[in-house]
Amino acid sequence: MKIFVDADACPVKNIIIDEAGKKDIPVVLVTSISHFSLKEYPDWVETVYVDTGADAADYRIMQLAKKEDMVITQDYGLASLALAKGCYVLHHKGFAYTNDNIDQLLQSRYLSAMERRSGKHTKGPKALTEEDRQKFLQLFRNYLQEIV
Repeated sequence: MKIFVDADACPVKNIIIDEAGKKDIPVVLVTSISHFSLKEYPDWVETVYVDTGADAADYRIMQLAKKEDMVITQDYGLASLALAKGCYVLHHKGFAYTNDNIDQLLQSRYLSAMERRSGKHTKGPKALTEEDRQKFLQLFRNYLQEIV
């Protein structure tokens, strides 16, 4: 098992790295080359850089991920693809994507996009709170305990 992180805008990378290290699970951070960093990570963490294209990180994650790997993303489209591949998929705000909720999430994304195209101003995602971090940490630990 590996954990793939859609890392460009992931605010819980440190939680993922710390918790995965406790279980000796490899973590792959997939990020745009525009976010290049010399930051050093522990041995169990690999960084994969991709082009700056809109979905380049998503495509690379889908090339690398295998059934029963874990994907951490806020992108509903990537989540849908990863679920179809048999991956466990978590959102950094502390909920799991499932076959039961993905259609509704994709529908809400589509409706928001239609509103923006028609000129309506929509709000972006709310800022991550400490409560969100704790919720993610607990969910992540539960998943690691169940699947490892």
